[in-house]
Amino acid sequence: MYFPRYGDMYDFYDPTQCKTCSLYLPELCGSRVCYSKDGWLLLCQLNTNCLFFFNPFTREKIKLPVPRFELKYQIVAFSCAPTSTSTSCVVFTLKHSNPSIVVISTCQLGAEEWVTVNHQNRLPFVSSIWNKIVFCNGHFYCLSLFGWIGVYNPLECFWNVLSVPPPRCPDSFLNKNWWKGLFMAEHNGDILVIYTCCSENPIVFKLVQSETAWEEMKTLHGMTLFASFLSSHSKVDLPGIMRNNVYFSKVRFFGKRCISYSVNDNRYYPRKQCHDWGELDPFELIWIEPPHNAFSHLKNSSCTSE
Repeated sequence: MYFPRYGDMYDFYDPTQCKTCSLYLPELCGSRVCYSKDGWLLLCQLNTNCLFFFNPFTREKIKLPVPRFELKYQIVAFSCAPTSTSTSCVVFTLKHSNPSIVVISTCQLGAEEWVTVNHQNRLPFVSSIWNKIVFCNGHFYCLSLFGWIGVYNPLECFWNVLSVPPPRCPDSFLNKNWWKGLFMAEHNGDILVIYTCCSENPIVFKLVQSETAWEEMKTLHGMTLFASFLSSHSKVDLPGIMRNNVYFSKVRFFGKRCISYSVNDNRYYPRKQCHDWGELDPFELIWIEPPHNAFSHLKNSSCTSE
């Protein structure tokens, strides 16, 4: 999804069909995307500091209490769809007041205000707008600017920085704006981190179940990863040609192809494209999980295909 293409028009690209649809969404005017999960977007209106959920496929909108802290320089995530009936949706954000203390704010859907608590770090954890957050096994996993993992349990209000060192990558990965080419996703209870570099092939690491080490993945075992700055996703039910691939949120050729990396072939598709994730505006592009036959849900839209 592009934020926006122009005016109140937003583009939705479907990599399974190489098709792009444009949709008029005036509800998003003046807002910035924060996160996506389960087909929902979390957005912030920067002039009012208001947060709200929005489903672009159904046009549903759900407002949240206005936080007392400024959201402009914080990453925000949520645990599940706000319409989920199996569990309550929790919105989560954090920042560090110093390397030994993080300030965590949460809001459970339906609550009238946010809850903010200071937590002591056992290990240094530097929070920034470049952090990555995923919800997995009832916990929020936070990837810091320097590759350390912090874990927050919203039920017990408990925060812990794991002692596992960051994954080891070749020095060539530590180039200009390298942290902008870092992505994190969850798959079947596993935490996955994708390191990228403009001059090297991506490396995918998995946090082992004991949370004591990172393991480099030589294969994705039929999984497909969709990597974008604010949130990344994994899928296992896609056509065979899309499996064992990482799809990045950079669409080329007038909305007909996005850049992908094949783990089987050890190469990017298409060739001769710039892998300049660090130069892209992180708030303009985000992957969103669509419902079945998503493009039929996009009312009043215009579509183009390859």
